[in-house]
Amino acid sequence: MLKTILVNELEVGMYVDSIAQQNGNLQIKSRGRVKTYAAITAMKKQGIVSLIIDLSKQLPIEEPTPQVEESPEQDISFADEIGKAAKLHEKGKVLQRRMMQAVDKGLPIDIAIPQEFTKNLVSSIDRNPNALLCMTKIREKDSYLLEHSLNVAILLANFANYLDMPEDEVQELSLSGFLHDIGKIKVPDDILHKPGRLTDQEMVVMRDHVYFGVRVLEDMGIPERMIETISQHHERLDGYGYPDGARGDEIGKFGRMIAIVDTYDAITADRCYKAGMPSQKALKILHEDAPIKYDQHLVEQFIKCIGVYPVGSLVKLSSEKIAVVIKQNENHPLKPRVKVFYSVRSGHYLPPAEIDLLHSQYRVDKAVMASEFKLDFNRYFNESIAI
Repeated sequence: MLKTILVNELEVGMYVDSIAQQNGNLQIKSRGRVKTYAAITAMKKQGIVSLIIDLSKQLPIEEPTPQVEESPEQDISFADEIGKAAKLHEKGKVLQRRMMQAVDKGLPIDIAIPQEFTKNLVSSIDRNPNALLCMTKIREKDSYLLEHSLNVAILLANFANYLDMPEDEVQELSLSGFLHDIGKIKVPDDILHKPGRLTDQEMVVMRDHVYFGVRVLEDMGIPERMIETISQHHERLDGYGYPDGARGDEIGKFGRMIAIVDTYDAITADRCYKAGMPSQKALKILHEDAPIKYDQHLVEQFIKCIGVYPVGSLVKLSSEKIAVVIKQNENHPLKPRVKVFYSVRSGHYLPPAEIDLLHSQYRVDKAVMASEFKLDFNRYFNESIAI
């Protein structure tokens, strides 16, 4: 569907078909999507007054994908990266919402947009993986569908880095994670958000989200190997997964990895029908289900990658204070680097203070959940830590 608009109304994400009116001699040599605000500024300077855009090819993105300055060979501190990571995480949720809206309306999605976004995710992880890993623990009520795919993208990229996989495979896995649940927008809300156990018939409908997603991804023109990876995120080695009941060697390495990461994030998230479990419980479940359901070697590597006390998780120290884990200490999994923020004894928040337990008299007493102490950790994190 074609529509004429003024150049001042042009937005990033719109698909330009041709020039409608101009005062200069600039010619658009080919149709295409506007990807930067710089391109819009250039058109204005060239005297373009109005343009014809193709609404059928428009992805409703109001803001460009955040461009993050890359420092591939320089480690950045947690404090320097966490603010950028928080903004990037929020942008990811916005992009997920708009992609879902586009799919629901039958509009095409330009693969370049989520591809560029996940490239920025991987760049942040390269600079300091702990910042985005910490963000995977900051969850908002009723935002599971948006946060889950974003978190899987982050966790998969970090897992692939841990396994020393090539950069192109890290990028591919991150994008696969970001897109893996896009078909869920086609599942009726009364099933998708049902607060109780699904009936057998409802489960059949829910499982169809994989087929819906594959069709969307095929229309986007993403590579066949990525479609295969995404189609396998609910397959299990024993053949009792879905949608195809693939078993053993029929499931590729990437499919095995996304199944592990998808399950981990789903178990630790608050859902409409259950509260999230601690990371340690999720890892225990994965370990117990290997090698029957999950690849045992990959599960063991994922547990080492995540750590006993994963970045972003909360722990109670022997000092009777609550802290968030911000970094693992290699070879000392029980002594991570933490940021203390709450006193159990006095019952109030504290100015955040970083402690390396490897060089401290204090130790981790146990892992805890914010709900145990009625903490609004999300708010405190955003106001006092992610700044």
